[in-house]
Amino acid sequence: MADNTTSAVFNLRAIAANFPATADTMLIDTRLTDEPHASARVFRVYKPVPAHFHKTCDEYLTVLSGRARFFLEDNAPIELGPGQLVFFKQSTIHGIPEILEEPFIVLAVDTPRRDPSDITFVNPADGTPETFIQSQHLY
Repeated sequence: MADNTTSAVFNLRAIAANFPATADTMLIDTRLTDEPHASARVFRVYKPVPAHFHKTCDEYLTVLSGRARFFLEDNAPIELGPGQLVFFKQSTIHGIPEILEEPFIVLAVDTPRRDPSDITFVNPADGTPETFIQSQHLY
């Protein structure tokens, strides 16, 4: 989205259809907005995502397609599917231990904006910002 744009309409189905079939990273995302007070992204999860947290933002995740097991803090994993929304505050440990149906695609809104490098794995050996997510730019 251009820096001087004050509004936009996004075709989430078209964006979701544009993700590749495989990835070297756990996720690939497309940023829809990238403002200081909030960012919005569509991402596809390709591999299980170990326990991690983000230090700078709250997250709103809406499942667009697929199914996966998702956990928050020490709670047992729950199954998420299309139409479900998950909210959690910054520094909340979360992860996706299992993808049940592909493609697992999510719309994320981060408040305030989440820098792509804002990821802390509970076990540092589980990953880095570079192995976690790759961005593809459609807009």
